[in-house]
Amino acid sequence: MDSGGLELALVFLLAAVLAVPLFKRFGLGAILAYLATGVLLGPHELALVRDPDKVLAASEIGVVMLLFVIGLELSLPRLKVMRKPIFLLGGLQVLLCGLALGGLAMLVGLGWKAALVVGLGLALSSTAVGLQLLAERKELATEHGRLAFAILLFQDLAAIPLLAAIPLLGKAKSVGLEWSEVVRAVALIAALVIGGRYLLRHLFRVIARTDLPEVFTGAALLVVLGSAWLMQAAGLSAGLGAFLAGVLLAESEYRHELEAQIRPFEGLLLGLFFMAVGMGIDVQRILAEPLLIAAGVATLLAVKSLLLFALGLRPGHLDGRGACLLAAVLALGGEFAFVVFGEATRARLLDAATHDRLTAIVGLSMAATPLLLMLASKLLPDKLASQAGEYDAIPQDRHPQVLIAGFGRFGQIVARLLRAQGIAFIAIDPDIEQVNLSRQIGTDQIYYGDPTRLALLRSAGAARIRIFVVAINGVEASLRMVRLVRKHYPEARVFARARDRRHAWQLIDLGAEALRETFCSSLEIGREVLVALGMEREQAEDRARRFREWDESLLEQQRLLQDDEDALLQATRDARRELDVLFEADAGGGRGDAPSGAA
Repeated sequence: MDSGGLELALVFLLAAVLAVPLFKRFGLGAILAYLATGVLLGPHELALVRDPDKVLAASEIGVVMLLFVIGLELSLPRLKVMRKPIFLLGGLQVLLCGLALGGLAMLVGLGWKAALVVGLGLALSSTAVGLQLLAERKELATEHGRLAFAILLFQDLAAIPLLAAIPLLGKAKSVGLEWSEVVRAVALIAALVIGGRYLLRHLFRVIARTDLPEVFTGAALLVVLGSAWLMQAAGLSAGLGAFLAGVLLAESEYRHELEAQIRPFEGLLLGLFFMAVGMGIDVQRILAEPLLIAAGVATLLAVKSLLLFALGLRPGHLDGRGACLLAAVLALGGEFAFVVFGEATRARLLDAATHDRLTAIVGLSMAATPLLLMLASKLLPDKLASQAGEYDAIPQDRHPQVLIAGFGRFGQIVARLLRAQGIAFIAIDPDIEQVNLSRQIGTDQIYYGDPTRLALLRSAGAARIRIFVVAINGVEASLRMVRLVRKHYPEARVFARARDRRHAWQLIDLGAEALRETFCSSLEIGREVLVALGMEREQAEDRARRFREWDESLLEQQRLLQDDEDALLQATRDARRELDVLFEADAGGGRGDAPSGAA
């Protein structure tokens, strides 16, 4: 079968619809499903796709987008809070594992440049597989889970200079290292950083004012692919440009919207990338060299496990069980290894046979990791949750528990009250002018985007949000967001701004706590009017309180009748008569002292 567009689409859908659910059912993860499907359908087995290079060339954009998303997540405040576990433990892990594995590579006959690339490439672990396993086991908040996340974060950082250095190492091997090329590369990086810092925000500000989501999506893709192309033109890794663009936008008001726009493309293309890698795994070579490949997998897992266990015990201050679980999660090879070895092959640092062996070793280590982790969990005794580590403040500092959707007058008042109490929050507003104005006056917690989109809420950390404040202007948009939150985050409380009584009924039916936007302020004005007419303030406050209780009770009664217009109309007439006599029994008060209509 030719590797045409239709065939490739069918293969990808087959992996997503059939293989991924099957593998996840056995706790093996989506990446292994894509790899296995690629192996099965590639040229070495069923040969339904005879030319995987076309798939690989297209799917490498997924890696570029992954690097862009990683850049978006690496804001300077986050790095500062986690600097010790990231740079100390992460740096030691990459250095020690890279040296050990690189030394073993030299012992089997590779030159020092190739051994350096192989050692550092194998030192990287799979972020996707590791974090997925921790999340499925609900261990992200444990001590070993946090240390694993910090190490993976440093590995993502370390992959960038490694990818950037491979073309230079390849040229240094073949024709000698030209300093002019280094200067040119540095100059282009500086141009991207400086130009992006001053131009990207202005670009997205102009695009956001069009209020066309498809144009914003196009602009996001243009920035990612354009920055990748610029670095590729300089002879460096395309992923480096995308990563730098992400870092430049990490603190911008467009961060969450950009991540939400890019995530679907990233997920689809990364799946296609793993499948293309699987298509490139030569099963016949594995069968021809089973002992060599098995020894490679065992060596990789053993070396990394021992070093990770030692790092977890001493600098990481984990107990024995935590250090073992850390080693089990991170001993595997990573998705960046595929990219590193591919770049090294193109730079002629590795030959095709070595590339195939290394790819098979990394893929098989990924397959073995879920089983290794399950075995470690069974063999080691369970313990209670570990005591909090030195960076427990991260969820509070970087992941607020209150999300305000809509930052107009209503949302701003809520935000100001929270700020006065020192309570962290995140605000999202679809009006770019409002976002710009709020940022100019010092509200850095506001971001541009449509809060009724699930992808955006996930990007903003909605899974950790305890309270959603829905202050959106539009009734339909407000209801749409409440439905979304109640469906995907049922444990969170939702306070929603209601335009009128009917809107309040709909919000209450959806499980939100509705607050009518003008009710409280109107009630306060009514109370002051009573005082101005001569009523004692204490009596006026009592009348306002009783009126509020009566009206809230009426709101619930009418909500039950909202689908019956005749019954609702009759209930409203009865309520007016009830209101007329509400305060008649007050001693010393007459009808003239009380309000005479519904608020």
